[in-house]
Amino acid sequence: MNEEILRVLLEQINSGLLSVETGINQIKEMYYSDLDFAKVDIQRQDRCGFSEVIYCQGKTTAQVVAIARKLNEHSRGNILATRANHEVYLAVCAEISTAEYNELAQTIVIKKGPQKSTGHILVISAGTSDIPVAEEAAVTAETMGNDVTRVYDTGVAGLHRLLAQTDKLNSARVIIAVAGMEGALPSVIGGLVNKPVIAVPTSVGYGANFGGLSALLTMLNSCSAGIGVVNIDNGFGAGFLASLINHPQC
Repeated sequence: MNEEILRVLLEQINSGLLSVETGINQIKEMYYSDLDFAKVDIQRQDRCGFSEVIYCQGKTTAQVVAIARKLNEHSRGNILATRANHEVYLAVCAEISTAEYNELAQTIVIKKGPQKSTGHILVISAGTSDIPVAEEAAVTAETMGNDVTRVYDTGVAGLHRLLAQTDKLNSARVIIAVAGMEGALPSVIGGLVNKPVIAVPTSVGYGANFGGLSALLTMLNSCSAGIGVVNIDNGFGAGFLASLINHPQC
């Protein structure tokens, strides 16, 4: 589609129907929209299977609203914003009434009509305190068109709680394991299943946890095969990766 538009624009420039400056600006607009403070990547869905995600932390409310408005104009699929507080959500919702907020995950989702969900991703957390990061992963995966099951508070301190979820572990295509403290949960799960496990360390823990660093190192040093590790508290990254594994045709 972009190739055809580009051909027409070039023909119009060559024939004098468009000035070179106007033509160049229109060509740029095919790939990104320049808002001065942000260059919104409006072609990312075509390249990567999902539109640009808005990371709200560090942005003003007005900036988030402007980016969301531009993405909403161009995106064919759902739009996701992460690390958004309730004030930002209210501002986005005033502009785009279909926006939905998940308070635990601190995410805003703008749904673009019915979306077919496929596959099965299991998001499992070690403790209740890990749920915000787990929810970010779950919402991300759901927004990208995946069926998601949540199982929370099944850490290794009470191993029987995890073993009681064996059927769910076995039925999932991809597992996202979220844990703070010592971060042992992904290693245990990796020794029980024959599918990819995405490990997410969280910053939950006492002083020697070093803000999630100890959990991160535990997961990186796991002796269980089939485990991949994302950054500390990066539920979004885990949900995105799980989606790509679940239906790589995107």
